[in-house]
Amino acid sequence: MPRTRPPAGFVAIGDGIYISLASTNGAATNEPAPHVILIFGWMGAQTRHLQNYTRPYAELYPNATQILVKCGPSFIYTSERRKKKRLLPVVDVLQALNCLPAGTASAKDVNRVRPRVLIHAFCTGGCTQLTALGRLLSSKYPSVPPSEHLVSGLILDSCPATSDVCTIYAAFRSTVPNLVTRCIILAFVYLVHAIRLCLSKAFGKEMMVMEHLKMQLLRPRLLPWMNAGTPRLYIFSEKDELMPWKEVQQHAESGKKAGLNVRCELFEESGHVAHARLDPKRYWASVQDVWEVACREGQSDGADSAAMKTKNAG
Repeated sequence: MPRTRPPAGFVAIGDGIYISLASTNGAATNEPAPHVILIFGWMGAQTRHLQNYTRPYAELYPNATQILVKCGPSFIYTSERRKKKRLLPVVDVLQALNCLPAGTASAKDVNRVRPRVLIHAFCTGGCTQLTALGRLLSSKYPSVPPSEHLVSGLILDSCPATSDVCTIYAAFRSTVPNLVTRCIILAFVYLVHAIRLCLSKAFGKEMMVMEHLKMQLLRPRLLPWMNAGTPRLYIFSEKDELMPWKEVQQHAESGKKAGLNVRCELFEESGHVAHARLDPKRYWASVQDVWEVACREGQSDGADSAAMKTKNAG
């Protein structure tokens, strides 16, 4: 990914990966703020676009550290090894922020790792990075059990839905302005798409990139701080030309049937990843609502767990 200037208030820690540490001057609030906000940008999103989200987050939760992960057009179709290598700085920072246990941590120490983490992923690019980070953390911490008291929330903006040839072309047309580069990338993408389509017909839907991605997003423990009770908010629109809203809604319904804690915010007039721009008040109110639910339900689970321990001890 070409080197670009970090967003205001951020410093680069990797290729297209930036961090903004929590403000020490943030005022205390009644509701507990996230310790960390993980933002996975959509494919080709420019810094000025992503600042429309990092700035409101800094205003809402000044005591939170933000980690911003940008997505280049090549990330979706690059190898698994390269995906994980690029995301290693995120893992290093999360461990430094005590969101992950040290490599020598005992099971008792692991249960003390109880960070409050809010995850915000945009479109296919953001979801691809999110699930890649999940696989990386699972491989680095295979024996880490889930903590007893989890406070986390997941926001999926304009995703997920299956991409056909037309939507793939539209996505790359808007993110790769150079015609020659775009043609080369699209030729490769179409080839991979055709091969996977043939394989899916022969061996099943899981061979398709987007179908596999959609299946991964339904995992209860997508990241170490998540479980089936983690509130998941789908933000999408009827006017999104790249991500058909009925497919996004279908994925949300599948999550509900699987026992996940799902809620939806369906816009009527906004375009692809443009919901916050069309109605910022409604958008950020829904973000705050899902985080309040995460805090409330996480605290409730923690109280129930403590009561059970006391009962068993007696």
